[in-house]
Amino acid sequence: MLEVPWKTCNNDWNTNACRDHLADISYSTNGTTYRTPAEEYYNNRLLEINKSTGFDDLKGIKPSLAFCLFLVFLTVYFALWKGPRSSGKVVWVTATAPYFILTILLIRGITLPGASKGIYYYLVPDFDKLYDPNVWTAAATQIFFSLGPGFGVLLALSSYNDFNNNCYRDACVTSIINCFTSIFSGFVIFSTLGYMSELTNKPVPEVVGDSENSLIFVVYPQAIATMKYPGVWAVIFFIMLITLGIDSTFSGIEALITGFCDEYPRFLLRKREIFVGIVIFIYFLGSLPTVTYGGSYVIPFLDEYGVSLSVLFIVMCEMIAVCWFYGIRRFSEDIRLMLGFYPGLYWRICWMCCPVFIGLIFGMAVWNTSLQPYQLPGYTYPKWSVYLGWFIRMTSVLSVPIYIVYKFIATSGSFKQ
Repeated sequence: MLEVPWKTCNNDWNTNACRDHLADISYSTNGTTYRTPAEEYYNNRLLEINKSTGFDDLKGIKPSLAFCLFLVFLTVYFALWKGPRSSGKVVWVTATAPYFILTILLIRGITLPGASKGIYYYLVPDFDKLYDPNVWTAAATQIFFSLGPGFGVLLALSSYNDFNNNCYRDACVTSIINCFTSIFSGFVIFSTLGYMSELTNKPVPEVVGDSENSLIFVVYPQAIATMKYPGVWAVIFFIMLITLGIDSTFSGIEALITGFCDEYPRFLLRKREIFVGIVIFIYFLGSLPTVTYGGSYVIPFLDEYGVSLSVLFIVMCEMIAVCWFYGIRRFSEDIRLMLGFYPGLYWRICWMCCPVFIGLIFGMAVWNTSLQPYQLPGYTYPKWSVYLGWFIRMTSVLSVPIYIVYKFIATSGSFKQ
């Protein structure tokens, strides 16, 4: 109970490249790069990625991961089948529990040797990064992920509010809490990274690793393995990850369900339990490629082609439609009708300028987008994956102009009207 299986290299899944002594990881011998026990546990035991050779050879579905995926979606189903009232009760747990766990992890992190090194790296800015357009794209995408604009979540959930609900207050409070959470969790992560830097004799930037998932599933678990009572800390940490992941899944799926129920209320609202079950089942089937033995090739591919450019384009279109076509004046009048007061000059200036700002970020992202196959450390995706990736991107992007044309044709009246 108090130990974790990734603490040592004395396991069936370990190779000769595994090293218990973390200081040995900072160098390689005869071209062999040494790995931590946590890295080998994650790759060789949990994912068994060695059974797959790449994106075009995913092999079969790993049963244990598929079962975990099934449990996740089963939990999501029972949280959503009765509507926002049932999911809202679950969110009270999944949204608040991470803050208690983060506080516990922060207290533990700042007491570790080398924590100050990681916190210093976290707090000292590198202003040269501001000249990198990829940083702006990543920052905008991260904001959309954490706050929810562009995904339909905010529109769907806010549709259940009263007409006179103070959305101004909600927007301000949500943004402040989101900003605080990001900063707070940064201290949790970087204090532990400083500790790992101390153990491995590596600079903090090199501790993170090459894989996008290595920070959460390799570096942090390895740090936990070196602590006292690692099993307890591992349970606390992964409970936090589960609650965060399920909470995000609630919101995304509820947005889709709400949209369909609002469009076809007579049929779907009466049979919501069945409809939610069908949606969850489709999500489950669509997620199965991620739990194959080559799933670690699928997830970075979807992350690269499925979100960043698409959500930037969608948010830009939303801003142009509301701020420029519908108009700031009419939009402000609508807010006055709901809240009893006009939005301030600051907000109106922001609404006028934001489409330009997001458009510039979108333009830089498109300009810097590579048409070459996506690459991971030590692996290059096949050429045909580029076409598949752009098809995934365009399915969401083209939905905007296609629906515009559809509504234009379906609406009665002349072209001028």
